[in-house]
Amino acid sequence: MKMFLISDNIDTLTGMRLAGVEGAVVHERDELKEALNKALADRDIGILLLTEKFGREFPEIIDNVKLNRKFPLIVEIPDRHGTGRKPNFITAYVNEAIGLKI
Repeated sequence: MKMFLISDNIDTLTGMRLAGVEGAVVHERDELKEALNKALADRDIGILLLTEKFGREFPEIIDNVKLNRKFPLIVEIPDRHGTGRKPNFITAYVNEAIGLKI
């Protein structure tokens, strides 16, 4: 199984390539769709990494893949600018999931 990165900037791709992860840099909606389709067609890719920017800008594309495909695992990662999530997002996520305040 391989990992593959679809990033919105070259710096993130460069860092991941140092760890042995190949990928593509895209900026537009059509480029994202094309890169996603290419990655989804490759049965060797088990984990698909996407920078968080795509989840914010094109949620319908990313959610569609997440909801309709079991494979590969899609993980949104922060890019070189950091995460767009709130500092306590994990605690909030757990609180929402189990209904208890931690």
